[in-house]
Amino acid sequence: MELLQRIWKALASPAVLISALGMGCLFLAGIFIVLGLASPAEPAPAAPAALTVIPGPTATRYVPTPPPTRVPTATSNLPSAPLPGIIGIGSSVQISGTDGSGLNIRGQAGLGSSVRFVALDSEVFKIGDGPVEADGITWWFLVTPLDEERNGWAAANYLSLVVPED
Repeated sequence: MELLQRIWKALASPAVLISALGMGCLFLAGIFIVLGLASPAEPAPAAPAALTVIPGPTATRYVPTPPPTRVPTATSNLPSAPLPGIIGIGSSVQISGTDGSGLNIRGQAGLGSSVRFVALDSEVFKIGDGPVEADGITWWFLVTPLDEERNGWAAANYLSLVVPED
């Protein structure tokens, strides 16, 4: 018992306690340095975000479009301007009836052609060419008014003629 008391007195001296605290601090500092917690690395600067402005749908009146009655050929004498109430080259059309899933715009007329992009309901396009019959479907070539690179063939079943407000 006496031996334990002497050991306790020797260990409880201020010099031993200060040394123990100093060693503990050095030990913790070493851990922080090894783990990188002493000074966290600065995050890499983020690249600036690309912003693409896509115009919203326009307020248009929905007019059901009758199916085309004939397919013009290269030798037909159709007028260059579209007839009132009928889809034709130069007409404005709106995507409709896809129940929110959008319409596949394809590189060529036909279901086997690759999809270039998906047009959403209410998007408005200009007719650039057509009609073309393929796979039992009438196809029209659509062009986005603000970006002529965004174009392709669309099934007529999902196009509505946009009638200008008077």
